[in-house]
Amino acid sequence: MDLAFSWIPIVFLIAFLMSLNIIKKKWKKEEIRNAIKKKLPPGPRKLPIIGNLHNLMGPLPHHALNNLSQKYGDLMHLQMGEVSAIVASSPRPAKDILKTHDLAFTNKKILLQQNVRSFGSIRQDEVSKLVASIREQALMMQSKQGINVTKKVSSYTSSMVCKAAFGRAFGEEYRDKLVKYQKEVLAWTSGFDVSDIFPSLKILHHLSLMKPKLARLHTKIDEILDTIIQEHIENPVGSNSEFNQLRRSG
Repeated sequence: MDLAFSWIPIVFLIAFLMSLNIIKKKWKKEEIRNAIKKKLPPGPRKLPIIGNLHNLMGPLPHHALNNLSQKYGDLMHLQMGEVSAIVASSPRPAKDILKTHDLAFTNKKILLQQNVRSFGSIRQDEVSKLVASIREQALMMQSKQGINVTKKVSSYTSSMVCKAAFGRAFGEEYRDKLVKYQKEVLAWTSGFDVSDIFPSLKILHHLSLMKPKLARLHTKIDEILDTIIQEHIENPVGSNSEFNQLRRSG
């Protein structure tokens, strides 16, 4: 009996220390949470679980964002489910985020200002081809026919990007496939997927329709890029090309 009573103070001491530890952890979490809240820009009031998703309901969420920016300013905070988001709604804060304070953009050497200027000859060459193609088609077409300018400009853009990235343009087969897959990726990623706003709920990732589709597109794009890389290894571009100059400068 005495032995049993001798353990009671020890049990109470352990329970007391554990309680202090739990309170201390909760206090620290609350302190960090309050510190984060103080640094966040203003935003609409959040609802439990969904956050500010109800503020974006409707067919035109960009209109909803514009209306919110009129009330809360050019820089505002939105809670998208589990994801905390900062929304920039005017050029000035967007420039501060994407240009002034984003080191991730400035350390990509191929996009440094002097390297972008070195693509001038590529742009001039592709623009000349674009103008010549439009002129030739205009002279040859019948009076009621038109020119698909969208397709021409898309072809010009993809050729210019391929030359800048890989050192040469590729045939229409590769180019058209890349453009097609990129458009599909853009269409899917610009949509809404519930697994993105509740990332901790792993079951949603398995139920998502977007993830498998993007994975298949990723595989198709990788196949094209692998073919391009293999062709480059077997037939490297000339030593004076912009691609090799940029690669050496990096």
